[in-house]
Amino acid sequence: MSGDLDFDQFRVFLEKSCGILLGSNKQYLVSSRLNKLMEQQGLKSLGDLVRKIQAQPRSGLREQVVDAMTTNETLWFRDAYPFEVLKNRVLPELLKNAPGQRLRIWSAACSSGQEPYSLSMTIDEYERNNPSVGKTGVQIVATELSSTMLAACKTAEYDSLAIARGLSTERLQRYFDVKAPGRWAVKPAIRSRVEFRALNLLDSYAVLGKFDIVFCRNVLIYFSADVKKDILRRIHATLKPGGYLFLGASEALNGLPELYQMVQCSPGIIYKAK
Repeated sequence: MSGDLDFDQFRVFLEKSCGILLGSNKQYLVSSRLNKLMEQQGLKSLGDLVRKIQAQPRSGLREQVVDAMTTNETLWFRDAYPFEVLKNRVLPELLKNAPGQRLRIWSAACSSGQEPYSLSMTIDEYERNNPSVGKTGVQIVATELSSTMLAACKTAEYDSLAIARGLSTERLQRYFDVKAPGRWAVKPAIRSRVEFRALNLLDSYAVLGKFDIVFCRNVLIYFSADVKKDILRRIHATLKPGGYLFLGASEALNGLPELYQMVQCSPGIIYKAK
């Protein structure tokens, strides 16, 4: 589809646009995700694609390309332990320390919505297990760069393939309505706790406000070390003192000891904002 120079040009474009750092061996991934779009645009190479985006910045082509390159699969209650730690350790601690205050959770790069809806179900389970606490009033703000993914999130509807990825039969029956054969919708009570917003992690987070908990899982692996550190610094600025950061199972917070304290949870590690 393109030569090495064109591919290098595209790598620079993608990192500047959304922070994703493509490896030099990712030509096939790019080809598989962009072939159809390039055919529609009548473009022969990645260099032609970048030049057209630069020549027509308001055409929407940039957004289509970023959309195609950032669409990732996800699943319900990914890795399980973060949601158990949230339910059994973090929520009780924060609710005890801030009685009567509304807790806020940020689900960053939420893909097709499984993470924020899993968080909302976890909160519901906590309330069911602790009836004396009553309604916690937790608000979840979920952000995503991809407009396609955001649209999917807001419908809150999932097919049987998506449902099968990490969702127990018990949770399916409790938290979903049958929408059509082979299609389910998240129940309104779970949806109402979640607000979706468009956000590029390279942009300012000021509009989001302050949070008690941030889930930024399985996304930092796509960024360079410098961009990752910048994002973690700016996430810290959104966290209230004593708030918690959850990273992906394969991600670690190297450095920044002045900002975060590592907390061992057995299993798993989370980070407490200083």
